Amino acid sequence: MYVPASFKIIEQSEVLALMKAHPFAALISHDAEGLTATHVPTVTRLEGETLVAECHLARPNPHWKRLAANPDAEAMMIFSGPDAYIRPGWYPSKAEGGKTVPTWNYATVHAYGRVEVIQEGAWLLRHVTELSEQQESPYEMPWKTSDAPEQYIAALIRGIVGVRLSVSRVDAKAKMGQNRDRRDIRGAADGLAARAQRSDLAVSAMMRAARS
Repeated sequence: MYVPASFKIIEQSEVLALMKAHPFAALISHDAEGLTATHVPTVTRLEGETLVAECHLARPNPHWKRLAANPDAEAMMIFSGPDAYIRPGWYPSKAEGGKTVPTWNYATVHAYGRVEVIQEGAWLLRHVTELSEQQESPYEMPWKTSDAPEQYIAALIRGIVGVRLSVSRVDAKAKMGQNRDRRDIRGAADGLAARAQRSDLAVSAMMRAARS
């Protein structure tokens, strides 16, 4: 991914925060048969100095077999953060010279590394339990894997395969108008806040933070 210096997310804590905030990722790998991609919910964490992303695939999905057959091949996960269309008319500079065009502001993380395919039942139970806790944590009465019959959960676990990506390098980008002057950034952020569709409010907040 092309990442100009002004758009690059450098701090590991910010990279991890973006991945955690947007845990539904695309797992992509390549082998002799070509490219394969699967969209997966993830759990991400730091283990010492290593950034790790864990997910699972349905056992009938051939992607995991292709990963297992190429353990030394590099794979990647794409974590797509908030994004929004930016109108030229939101820039005050448009009225002064007209040198503005539409653009798209967005944040994303491309995490690269090697994967481990895991079929151990205890690992899979721990993973889906952690994934459920992660997604249920905002709720007053969170659902837990222990709420379902043990045999039912065990049967479901037999139908999945775990994947663990140990990240060796990251491209992280937040294109939030850093190449515009402060007036234009404020104008676009205000325009997003007024439109308030999809990810507009999240991008507006990131734009303001990027130039604060």
